[in-house]
Amino acid sequence: MRVLMFGWEFPPHIAGGLGTACYGMVRGLANNGVDVLFVMPSASGDEDGRVARIINASDVEAADITCSPLDFLERINFLRIGTNMIPYVDPEDFTEMVEKDRHSQAQEFRINFKQKYRFSGKYGTNLMEEVARYALVGGTIAMQNQFDVIHAHDWLTYPAGVAAKRLTGKPLVIHVHATEYDRSGENVNTQVYALEKMGMEAADRVITVSNLTRNIVINRYGISPDKVFTVHNAVDFSGRSELDVHRGVPEKVVTFLGRITFQKGPEYFIEAANKVLKYYKNVRFVMAGSGDLLNRSIRRVAKLGISDRFHFTGFLRGADVQRMFAMSDVYVMPSVSEPFGISPLEAMRTGVPTIISKQSGVAEVLRHSIKVDFWDIDAMADAIYGILRYPALGVMASRCGLDEVNTLKWNNAAKKIKEIYLSTID
Repeated sequence: MRVLMFGWEFPPHIAGGLGTACYGMVRGLANNGVDVLFVMPSASGDEDGRVARIINASDVEAADITCSPLDFLERINFLRIGTNMIPYVDPEDFTEMVEKDRHSQAQEFRINFKQKYRFSGKYGTNLMEEVARYALVGGTIAMQNQFDVIHAHDWLTYPAGVAAKRLTGKPLVIHVHATEYDRSGENVNTQVYALEKMGMEAADRVITVSNLTRNIVINRYGISPDKVFTVHNAVDFSGRSELDVHRGVPEKVVTFLGRITFQKGPEYFIEAANKVLKYYKNVRFVMAGSGDLLNRSIRRVAKLGISDRFHFTGFLRGADVQRMFAMSDVYVMPSVSEPFGISPLEAMRTGVPTIISKQSGVAEVLRHSIKVDFWDIDAMADAIYGILRYPALGVMASRCGLDEVNTLKWNNAAKKIKEIYLSTID
């Protein structure tokens, strides 16, 4: 079986958990006899080509397709959304104007038809333009290759997945790693929501990373439960080395690692840290990551007067993440809404006791992690204090957590994903 997979990032160049999950999944699929063609906007050439054939969308000309530009536009009508709400025009003039605009659009498309587009592969200000162009190139790639199933990860690649399906007729599986409700709460970006809904509706199967996310897909997006399946993430420990780290401070270390955004709950971590420091002085708190709440978090720490016990590292990746976990005595993930959450698994693999929010998908599969509501800073502070103050509690959580996380394998998750692929093939 061969799968055409659309992703936005792939190790070693990652901005979050999506790229890490894609890598583990692709490795697991390879071990289950599935060949993957992995398309990414901008490949650097140092990606692991042993587990998948990496296709760099920046190297592909949108030219080698069998249909004309006009036919392509007709079949992929979501690439450009305009408005034909023109007042005071009679039906004949209206029809003429729409047809003229359609031919103009086709001509504009033809001019750019044989050009390559250099994708940044980032999450910058022109992200929507890159998503649309990625869909165009994705359709081209689909018609140049042989495969059985299309698999698209997160909203950035859903249009590419839908384009590939419409042009080839192959079944589409989309993977929901997070929804706009997770990222923005109730203040959703309507453009992103529309792309998510379009992908979910067009898909033959929808994979969610937790039952928490499955419920959001069904209830918030109106998707039939019959085609939505939960496959919990796992964690890939290949290439991980045992680190002997000297942390340079005698105090205990409590760590938050993730994007410093509303979704991840950094402000609750700060408030809990302030409470702990009132009763336990032999501790330092570390916030590793970057995001739009970073400056506000720094100001809040300063206002609370705990700057001498609170450290901001900036964004960490690769071996630096491993070193941070190796330096930690407690790991806290206070996410407001976390579809899954791989970082607690990575912490547990390093032997670090973890505290996670009940509002996370990973809470569905972990038994040896302390779970609190994200908003309950008293319970969060109590859990941190308990692990720091009573070493036996931390030792037990570390030992049992390590045993538990070692059972969560990508090979097992990939086997379930392969079964979902097979269910789409007649």
